[in-house]
Amino acid sequence: MKSTLILAAALAAVTTLAQAQTAPAPRAAADQIATKKGPLTVQPITHGSVVFTWNGKTIYVDPYGGAAAYAGLAAPDVILITDIHGDHLDPKTLAGLSVGKALMIVPQAVADKLPAEYKAQVRVLGNGQRLDTLGMSVSAIPMYNLPEAADAPHTKGRGNGYVLNLGGKNVYLSGDTEDIAEMRALKSIDVAFVCMNLPYTMDVQQAAQGVLAFKPGIVYPYHYRGQNGLSDVAGFKKTVNTANKKIDVRLRNWYPAAQ
Repeated sequence: MKSTLILAAALAAVTTLAQAQTAPAPRAAADQIATKKGPLTVQPITHGSVVFTWNGKTIYVDPYGGAAAYAGLAAPDVILITDIHGDHLDPKTLAGLSVGKALMIVPQAVADKLPAEYKAQVRVLGNGQRLDTLGMSVSAIPMYNLPEAADAPHTKGRGNGYVLNLGGKNVYLSGDTEDIAEMRALKSIDVAFVCMNLPYTMDVQQAAQGVLAFKPGIVYPYHYRGQNGLSDVAGFKKTVNTANKKIDVRLRNWYPAAQ
């Protein structure tokens, strides 16, 4: 009897460990946004990473933080990477995902650092270039720090922000940037994902003023963990909606694993 109990306890421990190892990481609930070609599903992952599903295609943006965060999601058809830093270009996470069929859209600086096994899947886009693929368009736009400097964390021309057109909806991904002229000049943006984390990108007030300049229909604060913790996204929402109540500011938890 004693040996049977010991065996049962051991099996239970192994089962618990296996479940812990395979359980998906916690994540915020997904949103759906209507487009002319069916719903666009927006799944926050963590930090600067989000997964879109639309028109039968799945798009991973800056996959980061471990493959477990993407458990249960469809394998990507397209991967967008914005910059070379480890919270955007994360080879370890890529290695744990089923990315064999994915088109990887990246700036040249990222292409230069990707493992050789992905080279055949890469399409390089520079600032100002556009790619039409799989029923969508992807435009690369600048992302950089202000004032411009050679030793800035993000120099102009190295990384990409992106504007996607998905079934008539324009979706802006800021990447790591400040409230640059190119952001402020954006037109007809339906959905925006805007960073705000000092000292790497911009503060909450800069982000709010940038958003108020280009007036997206919906904005998600993302990439808001900085040197001193999480940015005040509630303050961002208050600033934006005090000035413009028509902008739908959607606060989602981009750091569920930390709670």
